[in-house]
Amino acid sequence: MIASAVMVIMMALAWRTIGNTSDTKRSFEAYEQRNHELRMALGRVVSDFSSAYLSRNEDQTQTHPRTMFVTKGTGKVPDIRFSTLGHRVLWADANESEQTVIQYLQRSNPDKPGKIDWIRREQRRHSNEPPEDEASDYDVLLTDVLEAKLEFWNWKNSEWQDTWDTTQSDGQKGMLPSRVRISVTIKDASDKDYKVVTEARIFMQEPLNFVQ
Repeated sequence: MIASAVMVIMMALAWRTIGNTSDTKRSFEAYEQRNHELRMALGRVVSDFSSAYLSRNEDQTQTHPRTMFVTKGTGKVPDIRFSTLGHRVLWADANESEQTVIQYLQRSNPDKPGKIDWIRREQRRHSNEPPEDEASDYDVLLTDVLEAKLEFWNWKNSEWQDTWDTTQSDGQKGMLPSRVRISVTIKDASDKDYKVVTEARIFMQEPLNFVQ
């Protein structure tokens, strides 16, 4: 009886150890998956911003310019639309270039009521048509976002700004910020708030102009 009791105790301890190890493994994998999702999203955003550009080689009187950098700082996730050379051409004979128009916006998660996803919208063809009328590709950058904040470094007055608009004469017409600071707050695998801050450097602050 004593041997049986000892065996039962040892089996219970072994089962508990196995259970704790399994729980720890699942928690670690969930944390790594969430961290990977966050790193990939921020890497994509930094890459897009780094290649942002403007061009004077277009009709400057159009209501919807072909190149722009416009942001609205409303909501938990700001809405921003900008032209960039960050499109990835996957085929050598593809009838497309690196030029594209990117928009970041928020969307309610259809599978998780009350949760917000950060969406990347890519319009591959520049045009002067209203952006909502243009065909685009949509991808989920990051799920369950609590807040995303964008700040723009104005190199003329050496100040961070919450908004930027190259389409308005009283905005930042004809210039881009030299840096973009991106702050993202999410829930980690243990349901705790987790904030990450990074920066993107924009290499072309002034518009391209090939007209002599």
